[in-house]
Amino acid sequence: MINMDSKIAWKTKIPAALIVSAGVAHAQSSVTLYGAVDSSLLWQTTSATSFAPHPAVNPNRGSVVRYKDGGMFSSILGMVGREDVGGGYAINFKLQGSFDSGTGRLQLSDTPGAAAIFNQVASVGVSGPFGTLNAGRQFAPMAYAFSDTDVRGAQFFGSVLTAWLSMLTSTGWPGTSTNGTIGSLYDSNAIVYNSPSFYGASVSLEYAFGGIPGNFSAGSHESAVLRYSNYGLNLAAVYYNAHDTNPFLPTYPATPAVPATGLDNNRFVYFGGKYVWRGFSVSGSFSNGRQPAYENGNPAFGATSGDFDMWTGGLGYQFSPAFGVTSGVYYVRDEKHSKNQSTAYILGALYMLSKSTMLHADFGYVSNRGAMNQELAYGAPPAPGRNTTGAMIGLRHTF
Repeated sequence: MINMDSKIAWKTKIPAALIVSAGVAHAQSSVTLYGAVDSSLLWQTTSATSFAPHPAVNPNRGSVVRYKDGGMFSSILGMVGREDVGGGYAINFKLQGSFDSGTGRLQLSDTPGAAAIFNQVASVGVSGPFGTLNAGRQFAPMAYAFSDTDVRGAQFFGSVLTAWLSMLTSTGWPGTSTNGTIGSLYDSNAIVYNSPSFYGASVSLEYAFGGIPGNFSAGSHESAVLRYSNYGLNLAAVYYNAHDTNPFLPTYPATPAVPATGLDNNRFVYFGGKYVWRGFSVSGSFSNGRQPAYENGNPAFGATSGDFDMWTGGLGYQFSPAFGVTSGVYYVRDEKHSKNQSTAYILGALYMLSKSTMLHADFGYVSNRGAMNQELAYGAPPAPGRNTTGAMIGLRHTF
C-alpha cells in the first residue's frame, strides 16, 4: 500500500534529449527511472480469507507458509522528471506504480477491484523558493509523517502502518482498493503543497476534489501536516478529514456503493515523534480515527464502533552502516467496545548486502481480542479475535 523508496533507490538519469523524439530539450532537464523488487517468505499461525472483523463469518483457516511480495515495502517501478525553467523554479512530474513480484500483476487503485499501472503516484507540479505544489494522484502527506516518526519506518511487517491498517479493517474496509475508511495513504485528484523548511519546521496542505455534480464536498478530502526535523529529532502532527471516501457500506459482506452525501465519514489525527542519537533510535505516537457520519445515524458497524485509539512505541539500534535492529509495540483499541483490543510486539533486523540490496528478517506476535484483526504483515490477514505469531525473511533490491 505504501512505498516511498524512490528516495533511496539507485537512479539512472537519462538526458531528456535522448528520449524526446521531437523538439529541443532544455539543457537542465532530466528523467530518472527507478524501481524495487521485494520478495519474502512468510509464516503465520492463523490466516483468514478476508479482512472482515467478524470471527463467525471469517474463521481461522490455520497456519500458513507463503510467498509474500512486499516484505519491507511494495515492489515498484517509477519515473520522475524535472525541468529547470530558471529563477530557481522547476517543473516536476512523477509516475509510480506497484506490482506483485510473485505474479507480475499490477496492484490495486482506488477503484474497488481494479488495478492501475500508476496506482501510487501520477502527478505534475512546480517547485521553487515557495516550496512545491503538485497535482494528481499522490501520497497523502500523512504517509511521510508515518515513515518519519516510526523506528520501523512504516514497513509492511509490524509498524505504525500495519497498526493503522487495523483501524481500517476493523471498520469493514474490504481491502479491494486503496481508498480507506479512516484516512488514506494515496489520494486521487489531489493538490498538495509542501512548504520550505524553516529552521526544521515545515507544513504540508492537501485538498482532493470529489468531482460530484451538485455537491462540492462529496467525495472530497483535506489534510494538513506540521513537521519538524532537526538535530536527530522528527516530530509530526496530522489532521485528515474526508467525505464519502469509502465506496461501500462499512458492513460485511460489502454491499453496493452508497450515494455520495458529503458528510464527514473519515477522520484521523496523529501525533508522533522519533529521536536518533549515536545509533540509538526511539519513537512514539498517539492517534485517533473516527467515523463521525455513522455516529449521526448512518448504518452501524456491528462488531466494532468505528472509533479507535492507537498508541505506538519503538526502539532500535544501528550496530554498523550495514546492520541494524528495530522493535516496536503497537496497541489499538475500540473506544466504545472495550472487548475489542489489539497489541502487536515486533522485532526486526536489516542487513545491507550491497549498496542496493538488503536482507530483512522480522518476527512478531499479535494479541487480537474481540473483533480485532491487527495484521503482522500487510496483505496477510490473520483470523479476527485470535492471537497470531508470524515470521518473515526476504530480499529487497532497488535500482
